[in-house]
Amino acid sequence: MNKQVKVLSEELGVAFGTSGVRGLVKDLTPELCFAFVASFLQGVCSGSKRVAVGLDLRPSSPDIAKACIAAIEKSGAEAVYCGVIPTPALAFYAMQHQMPAVMITGSHIPFDRNGIKFYRPDGEISKADEAAIMDGFVTLPDASPDTLLPSVNTDAMTTFEDRYKALFLSDMLAGKKVGVYEHSSVARDVIKRLLAHFGAQVVSLERTDTFVPIDTEAVSPEDVAKGLAWSQEHQLDAIISTDGDGDRPLIANEKGEWLRGDILGVLCADYLKASHVAAPVNVNTVLELRGKLQGLERKTLRTKIGSPYVIAGMETLLKQTPDARLVGYEANGGFLVGSDFEVNGQTLHALPTRDSVLPALILLAMAHEKHCPISELTSDYPARYTASDRIQNIPTQTSKQLIAELRNSKTKQAELLSVIAEEGEVLEVVSMDETDGLRMTLNSGDIVHLRPSGNAPELRCYVEVSSENGTDDMLRKVLRNY
Repeated sequence: MNKQVKVLSEELGVAFGTSGVRGLVKDLTPELCFAFVASFLQGVCSGSKRVAVGLDLRPSSPDIAKACIAAIEKSGAEAVYCGVIPTPALAFYAMQHQMPAVMITGSHIPFDRNGIKFYRPDGEISKADEAAIMDGFVTLPDASPDTLLPSVNTDAMTTFEDRYKALFLSDMLAGKKVGVYEHSSVARDVIKRLLAHFGAQVVSLERTDTFVPIDTEAVSPEDVAKGLAWSQEHQLDAIISTDGDGDRPLIANEKGEWLRGDILGVLCADYLKASHVAAPVNVNTVLELRGKLQGLERKTLRTKIGSPYVIAGMETLLKQTPDARLVGYEANGGFLVGSDFEVNGQTLHALPTRDSVLPALILLAMAHEKHCPISELTSDYPARYTASDRIQNIPTQTSKQLIAELRNSKTKQAELLSVIAEEGEVLEVVSMDETDGLRMTLNSGDIVHLRPSGNAPELRCYVEVSSENGTDDMLRKVLRNY
């Protein structure tokens, strides 16, 4: 049966989100997964002889992988099955061997959902590639694929580990005690091996066989409490964790306080002496403020939210300045390397997809080189603080309608600002940015940003204020208004 992917996906309510295909597990049928991969190989990576495949630890991932491998084999290519592996490890291996890749993961979203990420031989697919996949017509098998998972190729994980071992001093973590919040992260074992390689005493924290959806951009109150308790109990110098597929880091300092991903991005850009940075519109304005205060000649480009947009922004910057020392990052902490860098006399090769391991190691290396705890690395940063949260189970169309009303109605803006304002304070919107959702800068200098999630039926809220204690209060007030 010949069918267009768009038609099949609309029937099942599955679509591309901010990064990759996302949907309920029950809707990610073998036929649909087969169709997505078949169309990817037809319309984006035609003629491929080998395709790397990896998956996360979600219970639904193996069956989705079987359908994807069936599509690869039907196309005449060989499936290089890399097993359970971090997304950046699979992507890096595929890029090094000039082959496309398919990663089965739902990242941080709940376990009743899952997804598929696609990579060309040169990196993550673009929004134009997503459209080509959706527009493709594929011949579906008469019966559900009955494919067994091949034996695991371990070269991808070894290549990923070797990428980092030569970059930093082998004893940089000697005498340090680092906790690894393992949960169900696919990166938990490689992180522990690397920390031990650099001399750390590694403390394993809360490993589980049950999938745990960790959102590194909106850390739960439970995880906030865990970080503080673990640090005190074990006297840790840092805590390292990631989301489910290991492309977003979650890092706590020696006090057990989780760092915001957009501050981590600035730290990494500083360490690598990046000349150009692409980052989404929702990341902390410290990115620009620090450059001005330090007199740094750094060009920045703000994009829509989602790694494909950050990658497109990096490509734009690289076209303008071919010799740029280029990076990108997101508010969730995912860090992208857009060009080769020299680090401690070694070459760090480009990896234009989100990574969680590099930013964690950079942070530990900075603390080692500066002879200070992690909490002091940002002591000279401007006082700007961000936080984010979400209202779950709100239809995307409802979110869009709420945002449109807020954009177009002074009355709606006044209603929201009256909820936010302190006693006697008069707030007003002085500027709006509609790059992605609605980002409002207030006369107080505070920022409120609302947008529909691209991965789930959620209304995302981001705030930026000048008081460290004001972020959570601001978030509560904004979300209570809806």
